[in-house]
Amino acid sequence: MGLFMRFVVFHSPFAAIRLIPIIACLLLAACAVNQTERKITFAKQESWALLPIINFSQTPQAGERAERITETLLRTEGLKTLSHYPLQEDPSGLPILDEQKRFNTALAWAQENNMRYGVTGSIEEWRYKSGLDGEPAVGVSLQVIDVSSGDVLWSGSGSRAGWSRESLSGTAHKVLEKLVTKLQLK
Repeated sequence: MGLFMRFVVFHSPFAAIRLIPIIACLLLAACAVNQTERKITFAKQESWALLPIINFSQTPQAGERAERITETLLRTEGLKTLSHYPLQEDPSGLPILDEQKRFNTALAWAQENNMRYGVTGSIEEWRYKSGLDGEPAVGVSLQVIDVSSGDVLWSGSGSRAGWSRESLSGTAHKVLEKLVTKLQLK
């Protein structure tokens, strides 16, 4: 007989019901992972630049989507001096598709404008899983860099698989929100 059934047989059925929230929490915890680096306090009043979030996923423009969510979350955390890098086009009028070139151009813009900190990162996964449920899956890394030197001052990464009825942007919002709230902003 299984451990759970032995528990129910030898104890009251109400004791088994009390285990349901614990089991549910363990299952939910298995769906999300977050990891952040050391705790550094950053000044809100310094000049901040939102730099490109590099897209390593198969989903077009996932980096730009993550940038917009991250920008909103940083502003809700009190960053009033946050500037988004200017949109870039090549001479033909088409957007620049080379992610590294986009990042280097944006970093040069932030350095020319004497920005103190830059927020950047990467998208590792941004999709709906295939199958009947089609659950959203997001994997994101964020970094705060010193714009003048390019040194990484803080980094964090998170991933989450949502439920089948959850939206991809909602799942991404939850992952990014956990990362942004780990930033120590004063």
